[in-house]
Amino acid sequence: MNAKTNAALEALKYVKNGQTIGLGTGSTAAIFIDLLAKKVKNEHLLIKCIPTSLSSKALAYQKGLVLMEPEEVSTIDVAIDGADCMDSKKNLIKGGGGAHTREKIIDYFAEKFIVIADETKFSKILKGPVPLELLPFAYPFVAKAIKKEFGIKTELRRRENGDVWKSDNGNFIADAYFKQIKNPKKLEEQLNAIPGIVENGIFSRNVSTVIIGYEKKVKVLN
Repeated sequence: MNAKTNAALEALKYVKNGQTIGLGTGSTAAIFIDLLAKKVKNEHLLIKCIPTSLSSKALAYQKGLVLMEPEEVSTIDVAIDGADCMDSKKNLIKGGGGAHTREKIIDYFAEKFIVIADETKFSKILKGPVPLELLPFAYPFVAKAIKKEFGIKTELRRRENGDVWKSDNGNFIADAYFKQIKNPKKLEEQLNAIPGIVENGIFSRNVSTVIIGYEKKVKVLN
């Protein structure tokens, strides 16, 4: 059994009958959605789900899960989502799939936010490019502002055919190439203060539990 599956299986232990669950986006989240659907069917659970992307919504629908829109629920009991990088203080970088704005809305408003990832995503210091969702009109201004303030480059993300990567919200996705992030909370706030940035991929709040999957075990950080 691979590391991602082990992490997703461990996360199933936090699922209770009657809950409303936020469904993350990405390869590990997709594994969780599949396992959740099997658990719901086998145990006859009443579970409502709010997906964080159109891709997760399509998968959850295909698997037979009950889907809800945000205005249809009063509380999100638990959100279960992946990460592209995470540190020992439970700070994250997310947005490899360009869904970090919707992910952050669901993950930050959830009563409990559980992160599932394999061991390769764990790092002592948060590092790597930070995904940005931004208004198309604002991109040149945002790139200049980040260059001026942080001395790093920002590039539009593109699809294989060369088209600019757009989010489910219709906005551009770009990546700001930070090497190390020593103060994730501060940087999250600084980036969101730049006009034109809708949301960035640093998650420094509300993480209840991190489940790190290995080939033969899991490690849980509370």
